[in-house]
Amino acid sequence: MTILGPILMAALFIVPTYLSIQGLETQQIVVSEKGNFFSEKLEDNELVQFSKIPEMEIERLKKNFGSSPYYALLIISDSNSQNRFTIYSAQHISLSVKNNIESQISKINERKKLEEADIDIEILNSLFSEIEIMSVIIDEQGDESKGSSEMNSAIGFITAFLIYLFIFMYGSMVMRGVIEEKTSRIVEVIISSVRPFQLMMGKIVGVALVGLTQFVLWILLTYSIASLFEVVFMNSNNQSEIITGILSSVGQINLSSIVISFLFYFIGGYLLYSSLFAAIGSAVDTESDTQQFVLPITIPLILSLVMIEPIMNNPDGTLAIWLSIIPFSSPIIMMVRLPFGGVENWEIIISATVLICTFLSTTYIASKIYRVGILMYGKKSSFKELIKWISYKD
Repeated sequence: MTILGPILMAALFIVPTYLSIQGLETQQIVVSEKGNFFSEKLEDNELVQFSKIPEMEIERLKKNFGSSPYYALLIISDSNSQNRFTIYSAQHISLSVKNNIESQISKINERKKLEEADIDIEILNSLFSEIEIMSVIIDEQGDESKGSSEMNSAIGFITAFLIYLFIFMYGSMVMRGVIEEKTSRIVEVIISSVRPFQLMMGKIVGVALVGLTQFVLWILLTYSIASLFEVVFMNSNNQSEIITGILSSVGQINLSSIVISFLFYFIGGYLLYSSLFAAIGSAVDTESDTQQFVLPITIPLILSLVMIEPIMNNPDGTLAIWLSIIPFSSPIIMMVRLPFGGVENWEIIISATVLICTFLSTTYIASKIYRVGILMYGKKSSFKELIKWISYKD
């Protein structure tokens, strides 16, 4: 599933897109109008193609419409009423075709009314021109580079959410592994060969290596699938411009720094929380008993996820700085801040140092709980009981 997972997820998005593209047909719309005002301005596109017939053929076409090659008949009358445009078809026309026709007619009609009111359309269009603000970043050396708030937000959210997901996924894997060994009593055999602390660290590090292996494979597979998708589907100029714009925005971000930071905070956050998950697993007999212990230690993770949007709005604020230093929230919050830049080196050093020290402290505390709880059977543990286990002398 490490290999098949990304492929199946990609297929979930790519296959429907491919099938929809393959199933896309240009629908033939026949138009009847006295004169050529609307019919000559209707434009063909990949969805609809227009052709005009004489008014005398309308009745004959209506009687044999099912056998005709046309998808629909659009009749444009000279009436000034709202029902000036009527579409006949052998079945209900698709919403996309209807919206396309309505959009074109509305624009033609709007332009006609503006001309009748003697309004200069070019001047009017200039009033509603789109404004695009280019973001330029100036570094300490005075060098300039383009920036993209949207891309920064996307990278910050994706990396933060991945860390949140991986900590829960692999931390729970450690906890379930401890519970499984404990309930099967195989742990009694294992600790005859290794110390409880060595066993706990071996499980934590082993699952961490599994996580890193899966992460690297997912990156490679995702990149390969995305490249294939670009080659197969991104052929039009519009799509090429979109891809070029995205790549240009990504190119302005220090990706090497983001990747290194992601790996550090992923590993640091995982080690911090997995030691606590291991302690919880050793303190209970069944997975259903873990809820009372799991919720308190995961509240900072959930709070960090909730705070992503406020942090994006003010990545250099006091709240953002403190949450990126507090070790239980720093793996997520720091990854939200880094793509925006402006994070001082001292902040990263303090955040990393505090995270490492806290991991060492929680590992020591968790090992004391693990040492006692791994051989404790048939007794429901409480927080009071865990504190007593921590206070036991080595």
